[in-house]
Amino acid sequence: MTPDAPAPPSPLERRKPDYAGGGIVNLMASIIQARGGRSDYPQLTLMPALEPARATNILLLVIDGLGADWLAEHSPQGILHRHQVGTMTTVFPSTTATAITSFLTGDGPLQHGLTGWYTWFAELACVMTVLPGVPRYGGVPYRKAGIDPRRLFGHRSVFDRIRTRALVVSPNRIARSDFNLAHTGAAQVLPYADLHDLFRQSARALRRDRVPKYLYCYWPDLDSIGHHQGMGSAAAVAHLQQIEQALADFLVAAAGTDTLVLVTADHGQLDTGPADLIDLADHPDLADCLALPLCGEPRAAFCYLRLGRERPFLDYCRGPLGDLVEVCPSRDLMDAGYFGLGPAHPRFTERIGDYCLLPRGRRILRQLLPFEQPKPLIGQHGGLSRTELLVPLCALRA
Repeated sequence: MTPDAPAPPSPLERRKPDYAGGGIVNLMASIIQARGGRSDYPQLTLMPALEPARATNILLLVIDGLGADWLAEHSPQGILHRHQVGTMTTVFPSTTATAITSFLTGDGPLQHGLTGWYTWFAELACVMTVLPGVPRYGGVPYRKAGIDPRRLFGHRSVFDRIRTRALVVSPNRIARSDFNLAHTGAAQVLPYADLHDLFRQSARALRRDRVPKYLYCYWPDLDSIGHHQGMGSAAAVAHLQQIEQALADFLVAAAGTDTLVLVTADHGQLDTGPADLIDLADHPDLADCLALPLCGEPRAAFCYLRLGRERPFLDYCRGPLGDLVEVCPSRDLMDAGYFGLGPAHPRFTERIGDYCLLPRGRRILRQLLPFEQPKPLIGQHGGLSRTELLVPLCALRA
């Protein structure tokens, strides 16, 4: 390199989700097959279906935001790390809207077609916030707008694939949301009030009778603390201790039920600061190339280009933004298996745009709609870094 040559862009820490035996979709394949169902994905190498099949009950606890490296750093002697059997990758984008849908369906993003907090639904002519079920600009949820979410998504839930009784243990505020009810199928829904109530209801359900069961439990508060206070905060570490103590107490309460308790997460988080923000308000030449606001996630933004604006878009991404983002054709990521294996959802290519912007380092992208107020968050996820992508798999017995 000559002295006057520009420095190369900082490398992007990019990993690829594992759908062939090392990811959360493969864990779901093992669970589905252990409960008498069928999955199109390979079983999890760490835990083939034969092992969970031996237990009368299987309980899957998904702790939102619990990354594998963060767990090892902040509770190396805790009950979860002591019972960790390995790590898995989550899906891409590494975010709740996409990963939780994989937990609830057993499908990869390529099949279920939900590609981030903001997903473009061409059939609705709208960018949706898929979990609350409202348009990005605001409004009412799916059913109040006259939309049947079951028909809109077209997903078959895990609970309709298996042959044993199923229960979904979910926070009060979302237990009967349009999104949840579209994905719980034949399962009984048990709303809970707090962490203690989550485990109390789970133990009661396990003891109610001796028939085989599958319980899916979801705990969101670690993720929320990470977003607002940071995963490096004392509050996040203290909350992990609360979770581990509650889990230990639950194992005592559920002792003798012959239950395999599996604990994992939908993604990890990394902490960001104001200097990491790439605001499209500061890059009007780039924003001018877009036909839609950025979709997906701040760590993996899908770009829909205006006709004839591809060359200016690429020139800007590789020029002024070259040190800040990596630009990838979305179809290339799809063909390379970042979203899953096998046949694609019929609308999948509509939902990943023309290009994906992957911010380098800890950077994030933001584009506000008119009248939208910024909501600064510290913890972020959605990208392909190790911190976001690797989640633990812990196995305990009750």
